[in-house]
Amino acid sequence: MTQNKNQPKHQVLAAELRAHIASGRWAEGDQLPSEAELCLQSNASRGTVRHALAALRAEGLISGGQGKPPVVAHAVKSQSFSTFMSFTEWAHSVGQEPGQRTIELAKRTAGEQVAQQLQVEESSMVVQVLRLRLLDGTPAMIERSSFEPEAGRLLFDFDTDSGSIFSYLREQGIDLARGRHIIDAVAADATDSELLGVAQGTPLLREQRITSTSTGEVLEYSDDRYLPQLANFTIENTSEHRAALSRIPSAVA
Repeated sequence: MTQNKNQPKHQVLAAELRAHIASGRWAEGDQLPSEAELCLQSNASRGTVRHALAALRAEGLISGGQGKPPVVAHAVKSQSFSTFMSFTEWAHSVGQEPGQRTIELAKRTAGEQVAQQLQVEESSMVVQVLRLRLLDGTPAMIERSSFEPEAGRLLFDFDTDSGSIFSYLREQGIDLARGRHIIDAVAADATDSELLGVAQGTPLLREQRITSTSTGEVLEYSDDRYLPQLANFTIENTSEHRAALSRIPSAVA
């Protein structure tokens, strides 16, 4: 086990175990070596091994515990917030093919929720996009995006079924530089049910995103709803370097 002198040993071991799973060396359903075997293989203490296994268990990569041997769990693709990536970029980064089907592209008044997030009047016109997003052809997420008019009008000259909206807008000189993310759970509504093929009321993982320029001007608000068995989100920090993570009461979200 090769260790960076500034990185705790359990984090190094956890990274190596993740690599075994990602490479397929340990496949779904495989039982991991025992704690004693991992101690010998990694020249680590039992506490270090348990800490590393706990990290993988928290990420959903392994299951088991309380006397049961750990096994490789069903793989759920995680999107990290350490970088600001579009859905398309993220899908490619985890080795899957992104896809999309546009349900609606329209210009309309903002409404209360969108106006609040975009910091405009409710009577203001915005451009809204409703898309079904796919991973390897499988429905994975419903994307509801609202853009302020100057950025949004460019989408009427773009085939929104062809790929990343963010990539296209950046190519047009739109400064999509910062993202603020709110993660919660929401019950599937009628639209979610139809497009994702789940029953109404099914719990979905929701990411609400506010995208702004490098100078803080809000350009986009999105309500993205994921099937939780196909995607999740990770935030990594240490006691020395803490992520800018805050907990917000659900009524505010």
